[in-house]
Amino acid sequence: MIPITTFKGKTVAVFGLGGSGLACLRALASGGAYCLAWDDSEARCKEAAEIAGVTILDLHEADWRTIDALVLSPGVPLTHPEPHWTVKLAQAANVEIIGDIELFVRERNAIAPGTPFVAITGTNGKSTTTALISHILGEAGYDVQMGGNIGTPILALEPFDKTGDGSRIYVIEISSYQIDLSPGLNPSIGLLLNVSADHLDRHGSLQNYAQIKARLVAKSDVAIIGLDDRYSANIASNLRLKERKVVPISGFSNDRATVRAPDGFLQSKMDGFLFNLDQARALRGTHNAQNASAAVAIAQQFDLSATSIAKGLMSFAGLEHRMEEVGHEDGILYINDSKGTNADAAGRALGAFSKVHWIAGGLAKEGGIDILVDHFDRVECAYLIGEAADDFAKSLAAKNVPYKLCAHLDVALQEAILAAKENKDANAGKGEEVILLSPACASFDQFPNFMKRGDVFRALVANYLETGKVPVEAAHAAAFLAEKEAN
Repeated sequence: MIPITTFKGKTVAVFGLGGSGLACLRALASGGAYCLAWDDSEARCKEAAEIAGVTILDLHEADWRTIDALVLSPGVPLTHPEPHWTVKLAQAANVEIIGDIELFVRERNAIAPGTPFVAITGTNGKSTTTALISHILGEAGYDVQMGGNIGTPILALEPFDKTGDGSRIYVIEISSYQIDLSPGLNPSIGLLLNVSADHLDRHGSLQNYAQIKARLVAKSDVAIIGLDDRYSANIASNLRLKERKVVPISGFSNDRATVRAPDGFLQSKMDGFLFNLDQARALRGTHNAQNASAAVAIAQQFDLSATSIAKGLMSFAGLEHRMEEVGHEDGILYINDSKGTNADAAGRALGAFSKVHWIAGGLAKEGGIDILVDHFDRVECAYLIGEAADDFAKSLAAKNVPYKLCAHLDVALQEAILAAKENKDANAGKGEEVILLSPACASFDQFPNFMKRGDVFRALVANYLETGKVPVEAAHAAAFLAEKEAN
């Protein structure tokens, strides 16, 4: 845990007592702050009440004149669709509103400003890139503290190493929600991978969303920015005009990029580094070429050798639920990309293969899958599940893409396996068949979260590979909904 001493003797209200909220309470209380805590969940309030120095109080009843800051969970609306009631109360009392990343930033600035802090954001690829650079640096011998929006809450990581030798590096994934609550964000290395439409219900517009993403690199010592979308490229140009240090990267053959990956070959202008991404099975696909380019650019800031970087790229196992290989037998490859919760992410997954049996659907996000039209020729057949199935079917039918309405994941997998077997027999020797779960949707219509969706897919595949059967049980979606409601 990282004790937060910058609020010693002050009163801090914390709303939202999930993992990051509880970590904030422990960090603030251990640093000497007086904490008021509240959550809509009685169970979470009970857990928070066990932390010394924490008072459970409905913040409707608080005297906001005595409160120095509101620490808000990133899942709570700050601006859109409308500010949460705690936000309105704080604003009325002129109380600053911040999040856990801002607490980390202030503590680092106060007691360990030289501590390496790598901050990573982007609409897509940030989790993979965070894990990849953590792996590369860890393999090179650094003490890597990885967390934030991925895995461990930032304040639950190990405390700052005050020796100042730079061996402990914080590699932190940061979402747009967290950036919005971090006005002082100033990483030593800031990475912006890409910007595309997502979370517009929370940010109002794509333009506002892009501006929030830009804040992560605005005050970084080194800004590493992708050039493969116009929003990120414009952000890079604006920073260069301000004479900031910018390292542009690309997953394609962009001559303006310092690190790029034309046709899957990583190239660096800094030191002539060259690496064939075919040697890194967990990094297949153009989107991973951009992720790998970013990781190389970051590793070079720590003066890692080409040999060390290549070793880390080859030994990286990938992330659960993101282009995760969960089975490979008898000429059929099974890929779990349950984290592909929007169309752009699903497009990146589709683009990694020449032909796929695509399982898609769930709770649709704005825009559906029409933007994936350039990838439709890769789809042997789409197997559609969840609430979005009918709308996706209309989009596919308009472009003469074969599809089947399957309702549930188990049914979709069974249908995809049957088709893949037929194709394999008909096209013997012409490459493996790929069954890809990349839903282009949120999971909340049938599953508690995308992790559960991916876990179910992995388990179904494992059962099939072991027994030769997919356990089809249409009622399982209702069971998952019941579990979600119970939690």
